[in-house]
Amino acid sequence: MFIMHLGFATIESGLSRSKNTTNILFKNTIIPAIGILIFSLWGYNLMYPGNLFEGSFIGFSGFGIAAPEVSYNEQRNYTFWSFFLFQAMFAATATTIVSGAVAERIKIWSFILFSFFLVGIIYPIIGFWTWGGGFLQKMNVHFYDFAGSTVVHSVGGWSALAGVIVLGPRIGKYVDNRIIPLPGHSMPLATVGVFLLWFGWFGFNGGSVLSANPKLVSLVLVTTCLSASAGAIGALTTSFITTRTIDHSMVLNGILGGLVAITAGADKMNPSEAIIIGLTSGTLVVLAVLLFDKLRIDDPVGAISVHLICGIFGTLAVGFMGDLAEINGARQLVSQLIGITSTGVFVFPLTYLLFIIIDKTIGLRVTAKEELEGLDVSIHGMRAYHIDNAK
Repeated sequence: MFIMHLGFATIESGLSRSKNTTNILFKNTIIPAIGILIFSLWGYNLMYPGNLFEGSFIGFSGFGIAAPEVSYNEQRNYTFWSFFLFQAMFAATATTIVSGAVAERIKIWSFILFSFFLVGIIYPIIGFWTWGGGFLQKMNVHFYDFAGSTVVHSVGGWSALAGVIVLGPRIGKYVDNRIIPLPGHSMPLATVGVFLLWFGWFGFNGGSVLSANPKLVSLVLVTTCLSASAGAIGALTTSFITTRTIDHSMVLNGILGGLVAITAGADKMNPSEAIIIGLTSGTLVVLAVLLFDKLRIDDPVGAISVHLICGIFGTLAVGFMGDLAEINGARQLVSQLIGITSTGVFVFPLTYLLFIIIDKTIGLRVTAKEELEGLDVSIHGMRAYHIDNAK
């Protein structure tokens, strides 16, 4: 999973303009460092506060991390420390999603401050609700999110949507009634990023089995891979039908959409269901990108379409496809809707308010001069590429 952060760095920089490459690489370097440290200081204990807080909305068991006396889970064959490290890898991922959506115009210190609150407070609380014994996990028919279509991806997606709305579009993106393409500078980088993420997802989903059970792990790896593959085909078909072009960036995001969507129920779906989820997600990604552009919501890398829209769809799919839908019927769908809604109602207003407060205090957006010059030079004082006439 650790390599996924390199995947986020490369796809986000590849789909952005070259003058902002160092800025994006920096954000995706500092986020894991911040996330892992915060998770060790208090995030883990906010997300897994112990049995005393079961069924509640929030709990906390103190600062710092220390393994309990029995630190080895004999049933699942993992230690406390391996579980902590695995969960710490998740903790920073939601913020990397936001990084791509707000690319090319956000102040770096403002983004770091926002990341502090997202990874340190908001994400652990949502994680507690679903995975740490909170109210969503303790419902009669509990909300099910195997590896984080909602807990990780839609949390990042809702936060990204709030940030993009407060920031506004990049200069020159929407002129009069026209949508002006501002293409990324490196499709090779973007492609490398997607394959790193696809590979890392085998740890993201496969590791979420939390055991070396060969039957279940192998099923999860197969459903994950099939959904990603089908996502590519869904995006390719929909992109060609809607735009009459074979848009490689849409196909890349279709793969990611398939991965995001299957994450909620990768262990509960059969191969055919995984393919349906992937095809649908690839279609949704393309339609969502086009819709957000029409709504003047400027997301340079399509992060909201991939992580929010497909995260919601994948979580819903657990309620009408797969083993749990067969066992629990409509009750499972109701639980999925409760989980999706409660997460959105909590995350979007809170992150929107947080962005507003940051904007009104230290400022959220760089100046027009800095944006036009590029954040690499104006903020970092360096270019990503030293090539004559590079723009």
